[in-house]
Amino acid sequence: MPPNLRPRNCSKFVNDLGLNGRLPEFEGRAIQVSFQWNLRAGRDKLYSQPPHGQPVHAASFIRRRRIFLDEELERRPRELARILVHELFHFVWVRLGNRGRDSYVSLLKKEKSERARGELGWSAEMRKERLHGGRKPARDWRDYACESFCDTAAWIYSGVRTHPEFTLALKHRERRAAWFESTFSGRKIPI
Repeated sequence: MPPNLRPRNCSKFVNDLGLNGRLPEFEGRAIQVSFQWNLRAGRDKLYSQPPHGQPVHAASFIRRRRIFLDEELERRPRELARILVHELFHFVWVRLGNRGRDSYVSLLKKEKSERARGELGWSAEMRKERLHGGRKPARDWRDYACESFCDTAAWIYSGVRTHPEFTLALKHRERRAAWFESTFSGRKIPI
C-alpha cells in the first residue's frame, strides 16, 4: 500500500493534532484515517485522479469505518482539524438516533422561520441554498441537516474560531452550541 494510503488510527491522529482536549469523549469501534492525493468524489465513488469527480477535502465511509482526507490538508493544520472534526461527526449523526436528529432538524426549522442566512461551512451552505428553490424534498432536508450538524460540530470542537465559511449570525451559532451542550454534555458520544 502506498505510504499516503496507509491508514492511521483516528484516536492517535486526533491526539497528534491536539484535538483531544477540545473534542468530547467518543465510544465505538476504531476509525481509520488515510490521506490521498487530489481527492475527488462523484457518483458515490472516490477518486484520486482527474478527470473523474469533483475535488473534495474529505470523504467518510461509515460502514467501513474509514475517513479519507486530501493530502494537501497535511500542510494546513487548522483546516485539517476543522475538516477532520466535520468527518468524525458524520459517524455521530448516524448514531444519534431519530429523536436526536429530529431535535436538531427542529432547531434548523426555527432558524428558517427566522430567515437565518449563512452557515458554518460550505457543505451546509450549498445544501441550504437548494432548500430555497421552492421545492423541499425530504432528501434535501436530510442532507442539509446532516451537513449543518457536522459543520456546527467542526465550528464548536476544532478550535478554529474564525473562517470565511462561518457566516451564520451569532445568535444562531449560540443556539446551536447550546443544543450540542445539552445533547452531549457529560456523556460519551457513540461514534
